Amino acid sequence: MADRNASVVWNGDLLNGRGTIQAVGSGAFGPLDVTWPSRAEEPQGRTSPEELIAAAHAACYCMALAHGLTEAGTPPTSLEASATVTFVPGTGITRSALTVTGVVPGVDADQFRNAADAAKDGCPVSAALSGNVELLVEAELAA
Repeated sequence: MADRNASVVWNGDLLNGRGTIQAVGSGAFGPLDVTWPSRAEEPQGRTSPEELIAAAHAACYCMALAHGLTEAGTPPTSLEASATVTFVPGTGITRSALTVTGVVPGVDADQFRNAADAAKDGCPVSAALSGNVELLVEAELAA
């Protein structure tokens, strides 16, 4: 079991207030500014919960895909993934769309797409979002 933590300070109301992600337990980043406009309008150098979820989803997904490919006897040379998390004010997070390009010796395009789909379902961040958020994946082998 592993617990991870972060601390945030928020001042003011939702629309006009501002917050700071003070720190994360690992010390890897912080402080980061966050505001309602950075969430629903233009980021202007600030982050949002959705941006952090996108980063977490892309990283987790790469790990799950690398594991699945390795378990199948075809470890990847490299994987590049991005996630786009869609936030709709008044509704919430509605989608996380993953895009991945991989260099995987011994795997054809169909095998890679199948592994990519399986990783989407096997990633712990996907599991946390599943049932609440549409999960999509586009996968292709690097040329």
